[in-house]
Amino acid sequence: MSENSRTLVDNRKAFHDYEIIEDYVAGIALTGTEIKSLRAGKANLSDSFARVTNGEVFLHNARISPYDKGGRENVDPLRVRKLLLNKREIAKLKVAADEKGLTIVPLRIFLSKGYAKVKLGIARGKKLYDKRDAEAEKSAKREAERALKSGAKGLD
Repeated sequence: MSENSRTLVDNRKAFHDYEIIEDYVAGIALTGTEIKSLRAGKANLSDSFARVTNGEVFLHNARISPYDKGGRENVDPLRVRKLLLNKREIAKLKVAADEKGLTIVPLRIFLSKGYAKVKLGIARGKKLYDKRDAEAEKSAKREAERALKSGAKGLD
């Protein structure tokens, strides 16, 4: 991401549950006060996914909470949102989504030059033993860092 972009929402669960193969950046078609809610960080991407339908990509189950001061301009928080990609990228996503075992998951929503964008990942679900291996590897790395840090303090 460039220096003038700011992450609004992360989907940490996606990195735990899926192995990300490839990623794309898409614009989001928002209505009403949704951008204000996003800027306030009132969104949730867990359990959300993207689906290619009739040559268009849509984001499902992404919750953007209603804006506090929105009133009647607020829309349904779980509505299906259209993602803006070019035809070539949509075709690649369609091929990947049709392949057995692959899905399209949103990884993060961020602002880029004032526009809300979503980073999509083509992902394969991890098995339980893969999750355990990843957790053990992360834990071992954390312990090694801790040991190095405490060992460096003892040398002073």
